[in-house]
Amino acid sequence: MSKLDEKVGKYLDDLKSKVGESNPDVDLLRKIAESMGPSIYNADAETVSSSSESELETVKKNFVMKKLGITDESKVNEAVNQVLEKYGKSNRNKYRVVVYYLLTKHFKKESIYK
Repeated sequence: MSKLDEKVGKYLDDLKSKVGESNPDVDLLRKIAESMGPSIYNADAETVSSSSESELETVKKNFVMKKLGITDESKVNEAVNQVLEKYGKSNRNKYRVVVYYLLTKHFKKESIYK
């Protein structure tokens, strides 16, 4: 099993156990993980700290606005808050790939990864 497969397995477990997704889109999850390159192998870069404002700004600006092309800031803020709520605010380790997956699904932008 490759390192990428191991990571995708971890992300799938989180989606099922912490988010409650019974039938996640494995292909989409894998493509998001692949698009992030080596950062998923760095413990700090792999997770999102929802208590850090600068971290959340990075997610909003670099992913939602640049990658997904969503420019309405109120929609972006609302979506990020919903995703973090869904993932569990008390859950300290929120995988960036899972957060990006949930945001991609929220905005129905899966076609970016096809």
